[in-house]
Amino acid sequence: MATIKIKQTKSRIGSPKDQKRALDALGLTKMNRVVEHEDNSSIRGLIRKVRHLVTVIE
Repeated sequence: MATIKIKQTKSRIGSPKDQKRALDALGLTKMNRVVEHEDNSSIRGLIRKVRHLVTVIE
């Protein structure tokens, strides 16, 4: 299956709780961290929730 890399580019400070939970679910706890996940619809939904805080590295 294809994988996708996600990097947190902005701080989570001041974000609503649901966005913080989405970052936690993605495994992003600090800025400039990169995580790798399988490319599926549930991961894409989490990315869409916090698209202003992360960058997708293809």
